[in-house]
Amino acid sequence: MAYTTINKSSEHFNTKLYTGTGSSQSVTGVGFQPDFTWIKQRSGTEQNVLFDAVRGVQKYIASNTTAAEATTATTLTAFNADGFTEGGHGMTGANGSTYASWNWKAGGGQGSSNTDGSINTTYTSVNTTAGFSISKYSGTGSNATIGHGLGVAPKMVIVKRLTGGADWVVGHDSMGWTKYIYLSANSAQVTSASAAWNDTAPTNSVFTVATNTQVNASGSDYVAYCFAEKTGYSKFGSYTGNNNADGAFVYTGFKPEFVIVKPANYADNWHMIDNKRDTFNPMDTHMFPNLNNGDSTASSYEFDMLSNGFKPRSNNSAFNGSYNYIYMAFGQSLVGSNNVPCTAR
Repeated sequence: MAYTTINKSSEHFNTKLYTGTGSSQSVTGVGFQPDFTWIKQRSGTEQNVLFDAVRGVQKYIASNTTAAEATTATTLTAFNADGFTEGGHGMTGANGSTYASWNWKAGGGQGSSNTDGSINTTYTSVNTTAGFSISKYSGTGSNATIGHGLGVAPKMVIVKRLTGGADWVVGHDSMGWTKYIYLSANSAQVTSASAAWNDTAPTNSVFTVATNTQVNASGSDYVAYCFAEKTGYSKFGSYTGNNNADGAFVYTGFKPEFVIVKPANYADNWHMIDNKRDTFNPMDTHMFPNLNNGDSTASSYEFDMLSNGFKPRSNNSAFNGSYNYIYMAFGQSLVGSNNVPCTAR
């Protein structure tokens, strides 16, 4: 049985569903003040829009495009004590449209400069308890290191260039740091010893970027989301699919509430599943970080979230073909610190 020091995962991550009104509204019930909010229209084809407290409200980047950061006044307008305020824009709150928001807590605001690397970040906001940080930095065009503030090495790093179009670049410990993959595309992993991470794994204080303009162009601004594993709360791993309807069981050590899966060595979409859009197994309602599709439901998407992991229930190549897969998962352990049961909430 897994133990965790995070007795209530919903103090650090939570999925919140809501319906738009076409005008400004406060979305409450998140359970904390988020520093990173990812919003996707469920009932339509608006973009996946990502907001964070480091870059500031009203500024979004879309995971399904390579576009630069944009500012729209009627999108997310405030991070609040129990959620956020959105202004009624189609991407965040069209009248009658349904939305999903995935919310993470970082350091409780914009943060301050981190000087651990050869590039000083403009701001870094850190939640060491939950293993999550957000950093903004300016590239130099030369091999460099950037402080993440986590105190342990992150298992997953996501970088997006803000000034000018560029793919979202993902580093994942299970692929190794000679490789990277695009969040904004369905393509397979790219192998290049120096193009993204300079063939260097993150340390407990910094991650490394090479000269690829998608992560380190001189004078360009970037945001980096860094994730470290926390027992009983988060996992960033890999598995090999069995191409069978009785899919491969993936052990996380906790009951997942949110999972994103991508084949690493095969070109197919990212799939995103949570326990709020589907409340019982098998879960078959998925969305896609690299697409603008709304909720998509199909028998080939069936997926179980169990007390200690997850299990695909089809041979869909996106998450259970004969390929290697990477994933990120957040959830709640059955037992917390000091043998305290994690009760229902």
